[in-house]
Amino acid sequence: MPLEGSVRIVQRLTSRGYNVEREAVTLLENASDPERAVDRLLETVSDDALVISIADVRAILEPDREESSGVDATDEEVSADRRAESTSGSTDPAVSGGKTPTGHDKSTGSPPEMEGFERSGDGSERSVQIDGDMTGESTGTGEYRDFVTVFRDRLDRLGSKLRGRVNHRPASSIESMPGGSDVAMVGLVNDVRSTASGHWLVELEDTTGTFPFLVMKDREFASMVEELLYDEVIAMEGTLADDSGIAFVDSIYVPDVPRTHEPSYADRHVQAALISDVHVGSDEFMEDAWNRFADWLHTEEAQHVEYLCIAGDMVEGVGVYPNQDEELEIVDIYEQYEAFNEHLKAVPGDLDIVMIPGNHDAVRLAEPQPGFDEELREIMSAHDAAIVSNPSTVELEGVSILLYHGVSLDEVIAELPADAASYDEPHKAMYQLLKKRHVAPQFGGHTRLAPEERDYLVIEDVPDIFHTGHVHKLGFGKYHNVLAINSGCWQSQTDFQKSVNIDPDAGYAPIVDLDTLDVTVQKFS
Repeated sequence: MPLEGSVRIVQRLTSRGYNVEREAVTLLENASDPERAVDRLLETVSDDALVISIADVRAILEPDREESSGVDATDEEVSADRRAESTSGSTDPAVSGGKTPTGHDKSTGSPPEMEGFERSGDGSERSVQIDGDMTGESTGTGEYRDFVTVFRDRLDRLGSKLRGRVNHRPASSIESMPGGSDVAMVGLVNDVRSTASGHWLVELEDTTGTFPFLVMKDREFASMVEELLYDEVIAMEGTLADDSGIAFVDSIYVPDVPRTHEPSYADRHVQAALISDVHVGSDEFMEDAWNRFADWLHTEEAQHVEYLCIAGDMVEGVGVYPNQDEELEIVDIYEQYEAFNEHLKAVPGDLDIVMIPGNHDAVRLAEPQPGFDEELREIMSAHDAAIVSNPSTVELEGVSILLYHGVSLDEVIAELPADAASYDEPHKAMYQLLKKRHVAPQFGGHTRLAPEERDYLVIEDVPDIFHTGHVHKLGFGKYHNVLAINSGCWQSQTDFQKSVNIDPDAGYAPIVDLDTLDVTVQKFS
């Protein structure tokens, strides 16, 4: 049997919840009838078994040998079995026994491998660290003081990135300064409007009050005003008018990613697959494309892919948009997650997986979204994936990836000029969030925001990779050395998407080299 045969064997066994030693796969593959051998194995192996060993396979193959030859196994066959046993001993942790339910060796974290195919790492070099997971940390009650707290936290943290660049004065102090004075203020954008003459009036707010700044339309930075969103933090400096009631702007600053930002890289050649928007349960879920993706992950071409990050919308959900029930293949939300878990089982068990929720998932809609509750975590138990909040930052071997589902991208694209943000180039909308150092700056629009004691949506530290989904479009590029990727989806166009002119990029998997931050895109549709 060629490599594809061993892949099928592994997939069939892992789909039933078992992990399997490499040499056990070899014996099955070389059986006179591999399919029949797997059938017999599944009939005899215990439901409580975690790993199918070479002994389990030999037990069901021995009767075949006796039936075919009428005699005991030859010395050559016994020697071959002993050689197989010796290669699966404790000297090779990648194929030794004592595995966890995820298929990793308890002492080394090494995954089981398939005959003819070994994933690039042995597991000992892997490192997954999570930062910013607010699951279980929600404190907001929805009261007025909660909103005051979260906006003060936003102003303090993002303002600190700007106060060193300007001679900041609070709004109340600027009001008392004489005309002609040089002034600068760090604040939240409270209002933006154009004057009758085509100039821009921007009102900033801090904890002491508000103050208006006038941006003349002929200034070289006037175009920056068109890219402002309400509630983002900026700094403006200029000169007070003679009556001291307004300031003429000379400079505008945003928190931004420093142009000198130097990303981190992994110390070895290792890859991460970045996907989102699987939408299991939808009539338009692309099961065949997903299966091709899962099959590909089992091949030698994917041997360096050791991580999988899923940026939300594992399932289609229920009641997310009008008449959605007419487009559902699975109408029960829990059954949707059970089906997703079955599809996740097709992915190799030796990958490290990180998942965040999205707006179609069964969590609160307001961001930040805590990770799934215990009931759903138990359902989505395949491969022991790390389930964290939206957004969260995961550090893979020193490379930081900011995972955010991306609901605010709709708002950014709707509010800003087409050359700054569009669905055709979703990564450019992501650049805007990096500039603002906040994944969802505007409050009160389409993006639902939950007030917490801390603004978990602030981009405090510059990530090496920014990964989003939601808009079902594929796009990637670099902004000040930060790799921004929107990864498309696994759902073909729905009737609802047709009604709002969304033409999805479906069945794609961006693969990132963590040692170079180069991107290749694998297409499975």
